[in-house]
Amino acid sequence: MPRYYEDKPDGGACAGVKEDLGACLLQSDCVLQEGKSPRQCLKEGNCKALKYSFFECKRSMLDARSRFRGRKGY
Repeated sequence: MPRYYEDKPDGGACAGVKEDLGACLLQSDCVLQEGKSPRQCLKEGNCKALKYSFFECKRSMLDARSRFRGRKGY
């Protein structure tokens, strides 16, 4: 499911995970069939793996150990 872009400029540390999370929410049945907003679908528990990956990426930006290990995410 992750998308890798070679010619796309960097939009930040967690831009790839954020974009994939948005695409996952917009393609989910919750948005397409039930007509709910992506925010409501995220609160209901759709795209849990990408939500957790985005959380870990954002958390690693605040972690001082990430200087040595590198940021999580792609």
